[in-house]
Amino acid sequence: MRAKWMSLSLICGLAAGAAAAQTTPATADTSAMYCSGVVTSDAVPQDRYLISGEESYDKTTFVLHDLVYVNRGSEQGVKEGDEFLVVRPESEHLQQEWFRHQNSLMHAMGTTYSDRGRIRIVHVGPKVSTAEIVFACSYLQRGDLVLPFAERPAPTLRPASLDYFAPPSGKTAMIVSTKGFGEAVAHDEIVYVNMGSEQGVQVGSYLRVFRYQGDSKEYVYNVKGLAYRAYGFGSTPVSYTGADLPRDVVGEGIVLRVTKNTATVMIVATRRSSIFAGDYVELESR
Repeated sequence: MRAKWMSLSLICGLAAGAAAAQTTPATADTSAMYCSGVVTSDAVPQDRYLISGEESYDKTTFVLHDLVYVNRGSEQGVKEGDEFLVVRPESEHLQQEWFRHQNSLMHAMGTTYSDRGRIRIVHVGPKVSTAEIVFACSYLQRGDLVLPFAERPAPTLRPASLDYFAPPSGKTAMIVSTKGFGEAVAHDEIVYVNMGSEQGVQVGSYLRVFRYQGDSKEYVYNVKGLAYRAYGFGSTPVSYTGADLPRDVVGEGIVLRVTKNTATVMIVATRRSSIFAGDYVELESR
């Protein structure tokens, strides 16, 4: 009898746990929040950085649980247990535009900073401190910038609800670049858009990704006029443009970080295999 009651209690406990899991809203995970990077025109302090790390006589990069050295110590108020974020300014070395005016748009948005990880101070000297890498997005290296740690609240994810026929919201911008300066992204990957808090964007806002039918942008090779006529595959008596045809809604994303005029966005739904730099986005009205 006792065993039967224990089994019943276990079943009830598991059922309660499952019910709680179903009712707990999903949020963006730690990697999404602390490894997504940001593009900003705001000034980022350059005076605190990594000097080097352990075994630097034959190591050029440092990873999780390695010890690294910071150019700040007790004379600058650093204490054991302090935590810092490590970031790195990045640039596109190829300078090859994926779509027209991409480089000028990126310049207007500001500098791209990739998240490298988080460090915790384990020993403090007068001018130099030693820290352990306690969370890593990628490798750290000499010269990486060290910023005070600040929590990044994770936005709540809603169930997938991509509306292909949603009317335009009127607040439109563009995917100007992607994490790592790639040309295409898919589900759960990161893009940077030229719309931010001054345009009403907040952490947790949803952006709809779309493109215009019949557009001849560089991101997808196509033949001019293919949307309405192609030799041997039919034609129409009138030439239609993207303004005449319905938009092609290809996905949506959620805002993870926001500055005055830019936002870091994680793609959470797609209708195509890829979303491209140069695709348009709009702030969803709901």
